[in-house]
Amino acid sequence: MSIITRRAALAASAALALTLAVPALAQQNQVVRIGASPGPHAEILEKLKPLVAKQGIDLKIIEFSDYVVPNQALDAGELEANSFQNQPYLDNQVKDRGYKIVSVGLTVNFPLGIYSAKYKSWGEVPDGATIAIQNDPTNGGRSLLLLQDKGIIKLKDGVGFKPGPADIVSNPKKLKVIEIEAAQTPRSLADVAAAAINTNYAVDAKIEPTSAILREDPKGPYVNVIAVRAADKDKPWVKTLVDAYHTPEIKAFVAERFKGAVLAGW
Repeated sequence: MSIITRRAALAASAALALTLAVPALAQQNQVVRIGASPGPHAEILEKLKPLVAKQGIDLKIIEFSDYVVPNQALDAGELEANSFQNQPYLDNQVKDRGYKIVSVGLTVNFPLGIYSAKYKSWGEVPDGATIAIQNDPTNGGRSLLLLQDKGIIKLKDGVGFKPGPADIVSNPKKLKVIEIEAAQTPRSLADVAAAAINTNYAVDAKIEPTSAILREDPKGPYVNVIAVRAADKDKPWVKTLVDAYHTPEIKAFVAERFKGAVLAGW
């Protein structure tokens, strides 16, 4: 036997011995590939990695720049979980695309707010004032539901999560509701009494999210969720992942890092 052959045989023997010696360790390391949108969701998961690593989970964070692919990848088995969407969005995806995906735990909320450059509180907004909301059904409907939750308007029964201005059945202050593109809502503040602005657009426009004169409840229907395939929902790693997310360490990180722009929703 040549030196090269003997060395190769010894290396193979050593590798086999190592494999046999540590099967338990290999079994303890559960790889969980989790999809997330860039920004707060991914940042929070990075903070989560060392917490779940102590319990045998190797968390692999994969970022997606759109809201369609993460559910496709999860349903196809290319991910074990994702963290980027709220429950109404997930419900619509499941209904429209037939995904076998379920939510297993609440994460954070990006509360939508009503802002004003003219008034410091909603009580100062006069009757007949013009209020701008987003012109897409999801965000515009969310803004109308916020106004209803605060007792300012009433919507038709059964409108779900996508009501429009035509669904307003009671409007005691006789507000004029106009619809504009979501990205333009911060610019509308100079021309209207108040505007509904998504948190990401408020931050981009250097508007402090906590300055909203009306704001969603952090535990409302638009709290984001961790989603997994329905077949996996009862697996031990799922509970470990969710429990770690719901620890005081993660809640404190969210509060300190995002200063009220993102709120813990559990």
